[in-house]
Amino acid sequence: MTSHSLPHTARPSVAIIDPNTLAVLGLKQILQDVMPVMTIHTFASFEELQGSDFEAYYHFFVATNIVLEHRQFFSSRRNKTIVLSMSSDASARIGEFHTLFIGQSEEQLVKSILILEQHAHAKGRNLPPMVQEKILSDREIEVLSLIVKGYINKEIAHRLNIGMTTVITHRKNIMDKLGMRSVSALTIYAVMNGYVDIDKI
Repeated sequence: MTSHSLPHTARPSVAIIDPNTLAVLGLKQILQDVMPVMTIHTFASFEELQGSDFEAYYHFFVATNIVLEHRQFFSSRRNKTIVLSMSSDASARIGEFHTLFIGQSEEQLVKSILILEQHAHAKGRNLPPMVQEKILSDREIEVLSLIVKGYINKEIAHRLNIGMTTVITHRKNIMDKLGMRSVSALTIYAVMNGYVDIDKI
């Protein structure tokens, strides 16, 4: 396999190869939330993928039938390949590949993707160096980590020995700075930036 080195300023790219348009659109949205540094490209067939610069992709998220039909191609790129399976049964997995069960709830699917991402790319490992600007203050990071662990404002105030009004202000500032309104989006951000371990959520 020839390696394709991207310029260090380039955003790493991911390919989704699946003929199911609705599944592709849903997965693309989730991946953009989970891996905001990535550029997501979608293909309805293996032939479409072949027409692109396929060696530039850091990961292939691929429908099971496409992997089976083009096993030699994906086997030689098995560390980059994640098989999209409709079955959670272990016997349905294709042995050598990472598998993502796409029939689970959105919350569980996001967690599964985060686990895969953290395993392969914790704190940017195996990705091109990218400028990571620190957006939040140290105190805001502390508040964020407690929010995503499920603590309510009163508990956060008690744990950090600060007032409730201060917690609410920090919470508002975090959401304003990140442009995120949901706890699930904050969770993704916290895990992706190494502020919280996925296993502790």
